[in-house]
Amino acid sequence: MNKLSKTSRHLSVCSANFRRLKKILADFENSQYKFLIDDSDVTATFKILDKQNHTLLVDASQFTANKIMNFKFRLQIFLDAKLAEVVSFQNEQPVPFFVSKPKSQSLDEKYQQNQMLTEWLEFIFLKGRVETNILP
Repeated sequence: MNKLSKTSRHLSVCSANFRRLKKILADFENSQYKFLIDDSDVTATFKILDKQNHTLLVDASQFTANKIMNFKFRLQIFLDAKLAEVVSFQNEQPVPFFVSKPKSQSLDEKYQQNQMLTEWLEFIFLKGRVETNILP
């Protein structure tokens, strides 16, 4: 049985997230996006913080009346490599490779954060709609 490496699996998830984000954020043309989730009080927002020739830095957040369900991703989007990776979740950055991992952080934390982004983007695809005052 041919087993994929961790890197290959991680790159596949990041590549798929790039395609989802490109679709949801209409080729990254605007600096802000807001989506209302049907039948709930959930709002998803995306804000492009920094735009360079080859990369974007994006804050992606979910807000709801139930504060425990709020969360925030910071995403690095690589336009030339067509990858989108979670840089931080809840403003907590991953531990650098040269520091031993604390017991509070799992070994595959980075993969889990990118997988959560995948599931959230799918949820927005299925239930989200653009707020009308954001449209041109």
